[in-house]
Amino acid sequence: MADQNFHPVPVILDTDPGTDDALAILLALASPELEMKALTVVGGNVGLEHTLRNALALAALAGASIPVHPGANQPLMGHHYTGAPDIHGVDGLAGVDMPEPSLFSSPRMASSLLAADAIRAILRDSEKPVTLVGIGPATNLALALATEPTLCANIDQIVLMTGSAGRGNVTPYAEFNAWSDPEALSILITSGVSVVLVTLDLTRQARITPERITRLREYGTGRALATACDILSRVPLTEQGGEPLHDPCAIAWLVAPHLFTTRPVDVSVIHEAGERRGQTMISHAGETSSGQITMLDTMDAEGFFTLLGNRLARLP
Repeated sequence: MADQNFHPVPVILDTDPGTDDALAILLALASPELEMKALTVVGGNVGLEHTLRNALALAALAGASIPVHPGANQPLMGHHYTGAPDIHGVDGLAGVDMPEPSLFSSPRMASSLLAADAIRAILRDSEKPVTLVGIGPATNLALALATEPTLCANIDQIVLMTGSAGRGNVTPYAEFNAWSDPEALSILITSGVSVVLVTLDLTRQARITPERITRLREYGTGRALATACDILSRVPLTEQGGEPLHDPCAIAWLVAPHLFTTRPVDVSVIHEAGERRGQTMISHAGETSSGQITMLDTMDAEGFFTLLGNRLARLP
């Protein structure tokens, strides 16, 4: 008998796939706790021509009929710089062949409605507050809210994979998403909406290793799980102890918050030109906090990978 009290969370997922974005998208589409309203796509790990195609292919892989909206290919200020080609490859998915979208029941083409317009339309029309999840540069989300700030009242929370309290991954100071569009990130964290930060300090606790990929393959034989493992197996292990699997942590927080501990923080973003551009200045525990921003602090990494395997095994 269905749980009459079960109400999935309406979610817009803004993404720049990206190898770790691919796992995040598949996890979201495999999780009944989430009512996926749309994928909105931004240039980031690779240019928009690749990230848009990848989002469509991943929706097809999952057999999901979900609107996919193209968005910004440039930050609010300056120029777009792609992420690490040694991690994501030229195409964003490490060169893994994706199934032909026309084979599955999924969007064949991207929507003609641009990402920021789609975000605003969904926020206006939703009967319940919507959760915005950003796992790429924050440009699309910032454009939507900056142009119609009253819609912030229709947002439950904003969950962002961004920033670092310690060392960065694109400069010594900055995480890639924050560095790509710090002006956009500033708009979101000063919007008055509750924000959850999934920073490098957290995601470096979720490291993919050959042993974990082998265990993931053992969860099933579906095409989505197999493709996800193929993507992970092509990601070079550039960091000691395994490569962090960043973006799925943001989805796991929504699906299984018991896997995480949190702390309230205050955050500001450096967006002036210079070597510290994109650095997130995050308060330490014990400092005065407004309570508006929450940072994920620790995670149960084994529980996270168990969740990932179980959920991806549900997909075709």
